[in-house]
Amino acid sequence: MEDRGGYGQFCPVSMAAEILCARWTVLVIRELLCGSRRFNDLRRGVPRMSPALLSKRLKELEKAGVIAIVPRDGGAPEYRLTPAGEELEPIVLSMGFWGHRWVESRLSLKNLDPSLLMWDIRRRLNPQPLPPKRCTIQFQYPELPEAQRNWWLVIENGTVDLCGFDPGYEVNLLVRSSLHTMTAIWMGITLIPSALASRQLELEGERPIAKAIQIWLGLSGFASGQRAVA
Repeated sequence: MEDRGGYGQFCPVSMAAEILCARWTVLVIRELLCGSRRFNDLRRGVPRMSPALLSKRLKELEKAGVIAIVPRDGGAPEYRLTPAGEELEPIVLSMGFWGHRWVESRLSLKNLDPSLLMWDIRRRLNPQPLPPKRCTIQFQYPELPEAQRNWWLVIENGTVDLCGFDPGYEVNLLVRSSLHTMTAIWMGITLIPSALASRQLELEGERPIAKAIQIWLGLSGFASGQRAVA
């Protein structure tokens, strides 16, 4: 059972921790800071969090004044950060850069999740170097079970869609690697040229798209941080 008792201290750190340190709360705020507004989008960013717990955390954040729930005519409500919630951005970013700098890569690469990785890649992808036509990029992780092995990013008119099933379009580029390798690339732990040279990463398809992978892939927002541990 989750302990939701307060710390009973007047210290502002204690009072902030009572709101922010409940399990999953900071990750929900991370997703809101990344632009997710609807319940299903938030769920894709925290795929191991139950819908019931996500709903509970959103209500707690609303009560604390961190988010506002905005009704929409004929549709599901949207969740938006209040000014108090927006002030958490440098705090959450600092936590991420601290984790990237000080947590050992073997630990940070222990909990691999293809759906979360692909969702992150989708929202960070830069369509600019890709051809103006519809472009489909398939990611393949051969070691995973069939249901999680293949993912497709469909880029059209500046919009990026993520599919966990074959959308039926011609694939312009196939990106093949282990999930561990792609996560390490995404986090800036492994460099794309070295992964290609060692054949841990393979690219098949249109050469201009393959050559521009370092630009359109984007990498995690924390990948630029300097690591203090191997």
